[in-house]
Amino acid sequence: MNSDTDADEGNLLFTDEYKKALEKASYEIVGNHSAVEICGWTKKGMNEESSGCYKQKFYGIRSHQCTQMTPAAVACDQKCVYCWRANEMFSGKQDLMEYAKDDPVDIVEGSIEGHLRKLSGFGGNPKVDKQKFLESKTVRHFAISLTGEPTLYQGLPGMLRELRERKISSFLVTNGLHPEMVERLRDEDSLPTQLYMSLDAPDEATWKKIDIPLIPNFWDKILGTLKLMDGLNTRKVLRMTVVKGWNDFDVSGYAELIKLAGERVMVEVKSYMHLGPARKRLSKENMLSYDEVLDFSNKLAAELGWKIIDEAPNSLIALVAEEDWDGRVMDFGDPLTGHLEPTFTC
Repeated sequence: MNSDTDADEGNLLFTDEYKKALEKASYEIVGNHSAVEICGWTKKGMNEESSGCYKQKFYGIRSHQCTQMTPAAVACDQKCVYCWRANEMFSGKQDLMEYAKDDPVDIVEGSIEGHLRKLSGFGGNPKVDKQKFLESKTVRHFAISLTGEPTLYQGLPGMLRELRERKISSFLVTNGLHPEMVERLRDEDSLPTQLYMSLDAPDEATWKKIDIPLIPNFWDKILGTLKLMDGLNTRKVLRMTVVKGWNDFDVSGYAELIKLAGERVMVEVKSYMHLGPARKRLSKENMLSYDEVLDFSNKLAAELGWKIIDEAPNSLIALVAEEDWDGRVMDFGDPLTGHLEPTFTC
């Protein structure tokens, strides 16, 4: 399949090679440029004794009712060394998103349908809690972070409004290279329930080394997105993926960048995980132990005058913030009928 021809004709934007790689990794292709995959924590979440992933502990998201997807599976403008996706196939492909014209409603509907298809076989598993399996058929949350860079999809505001209309919460993850899309989300009343930005380095040179951005003015874009986060009327998280020997230094540099995002921002300090294609780029020794995660988190908290407000040792992650507050762990009510429409004023 020739991607240039596909783009010109508005057809499927995946190359045959990349499509096969995603399907081999259990992704389901949605439309021309989106994809969905069942998260391991979603599967575990249907176990009666499972406490869910760290997002459930930190924020109240129910893992067994969460859809992990992306509207931009074909493109990303970074090739992060720690990424456990097949990002080698992204090089030069971000321009394809110019042709990413699938309707936002179709993407939401197709993602839910694909998610439920992939979960359908769990009903016959004797280890699955029957009530949780029933609840899993009602999608309550979208984690928009599967692969690629979601803010490259120009229909993203409409997609987030569609999720809100369906009473589905949204956690959107961005690499920070597209402040113009964050501005659109703000101005078009389309902010997600929680906005994540990856914060992978304390300075421009380290960012270039670890994230390998494919655009020349990346640092201005990063700083622009951080400044835009200040005052956004939504929940805000900076995600630090810490790779031993690559970006585990200059706590004061990280702190200065974090301050740009304004008040009531949370910071996730998470170790690199030795998974997927990342194993070809890094070694297991690049992972931090949980004691090392805590040590780094405590140093960052001390530099900011903040504290660790929660932790998930099984995911090698700690949550740092200026202070904890009621509502940080959201209450979505009854799994089938309840819903919370969170607001967050800085």
